[in-house]
Amino acid sequence: MTQFLITAIAVLAGLFLGWISFRILTNKKVKTAKELSQKIKDEALSEAKVIKKEAALEAKEEWYARKSSLEKEIERRKKELHTLENKYNQRIGNIEERLAKVDRREQSVSDRERHINQRQNQLKSQEQRLQKLIDEQTNKLMEVAQMSKAKAIEQLLEQFENEAKVDAAKIRKDIIDKAKSEAEKESLKVLAFAVQRTAVEYVAESCVSVVPLPSEEMKGRIIGREGRNIRAFENQTGIELIVDDTPEAVILSSFDPIRREIARRSLEKLITDGRIHPGRIEETIQKTQKEIDQIIIETGKQTCIDLGILDLPKPLENLIGQLQFRTSYGQNVLEHSIETAWICGMIAAEIGLEQALAKKVGLLHDIGKAVDHKVDGAHPKIGADLAKKYGLSQVIINAIEAHHEDVEAETLYAVLIQTADAISGSRPGARRETLESYLKRLENLEVIASSFEGVQKCFAIQAGREVRIMVEHNNIDDAQAEMLASDVAKKIENELQYPGQIKVTVIREVRKTALAK
Repeated sequence: MTQFLITAIAVLAGLFLGWISFRILTNKKVKTAKELSQKIKDEALSEAKVIKKEAALEAKEEWYARKSSLEKEIERRKKELHTLENKYNQRIGNIEERLAKVDRREQSVSDRERHINQRQNQLKSQEQRLQKLIDEQTNKLMEVAQMSKAKAIEQLLEQFENEAKVDAAKIRKDIIDKAKSEAEKESLKVLAFAVQRTAVEYVAESCVSVVPLPSEEMKGRIIGREGRNIRAFENQTGIELIVDDTPEAVILSSFDPIRREIARRSLEKLITDGRIHPGRIEETIQKTQKEIDQIIIETGKQTCIDLGILDLPKPLENLIGQLQFRTSYGQNVLEHSIETAWICGMIAAEIGLEQALAKKVGLLHDIGKAVDHKVDGAHPKIGADLAKKYGLSQVIINAIEAHHEDVEAETLYAVLIQTADAISGSRPGARRETLESYLKRLENLEVIASSFEGVQKCFAIQAGREVRIMVEHNNIDDAQAEMLASDVAKKIENELQYPGQIKVTVIREVRKTALAK
């Protein structure tokens, strides 16, 4: 019993001591956890202060950066405003200068009218004096020679006819000389308003392409068994493939220049490859079609970039690319359009018009030629409809439609495109004619020049762009030579059709010889 009590007491004492030990360990762990928690809290607070300080520094730096950027933007805006102010002042100066020129021009016109009125009065006075002399001479002739009045009038008219022509030529020469002396002051405006040409509608002379062959045997392979290859080729391309007696060559005929180019390239690839059958033909044509489409897109895009025209609709860019396959009188229409755009830009800069708009008008003036083989109508009207379809301004629409004077020009840009188009189309070497029409034009020029009285010799030179006329110096004086040049030029304008302009030069040569003995 005693042993049991001792054991129970020992167990209870062990339990008590265990519980005491557990409490001590628990308290110690709690204390350690609290200390660790406090330490973490202190470290977190310290780190938060550092982060807060860094954030404040970053915010301050960002504020300073934004402040600097805003100051730079304000400075840039100030410079732009200063530049705009200078341009505005310059525009005002140009406007005032133009107003002054207009005033001077009005004064010049008034002086010319007054001078012309004086000339008219002088002519009336001379006419009265001539009539009086005619009456006196008529009476004398009738008394001395006993001639009829009609016969006397005929002789008198022959006597005074040359004198009247000389007087009229001298008066005309004086008026022209005075106009030329004042023309330099108004040359820029005269360039925009006076240099115009009425062009005749035409179609491309190039409707065929010739593809050389390595041998005559290739013609049979192109035709194929029972003509299956040539039929497949024509069906796929939409052109006519002509295999005739032309040695080592075949001809591709079509009014569509793009189809003709696709057919030419495809046929050249097939000849090089040597495998010519319907399946290969279809595959080659489809591949070439994609190549041509890509060339058209890239050409239109690059042309607009080169001219600084970056706001043109994509469909119009593609049509511009198609112009590289279009010719007119042998002149590539795309090259002509680019050249016209540069000329428009240069003239616009000289006369104070908007250069970018002038370039755009010049580039698009023949855009109708890209589709005129598919759409009925003249290319100016087709081009104007395209410009209207893609939302271009009325200035551009009118300029395109009026560049061959089919409609009235509403703005200076329309007159400007007429001038630039004539310059590009009429410069030497720009266009070619057929040999027959070229020789016929040279012959007609010489026939017209020879039809005037007093002409000794005449020559059409510079590919028919100039006519030189030799006159008899005893019968034609300087004033009459100038009138002759004008009359020949007018007759050429009325009777002939030609691209560009023709210069008429009258040469009156007087030679004096003396011998020293």
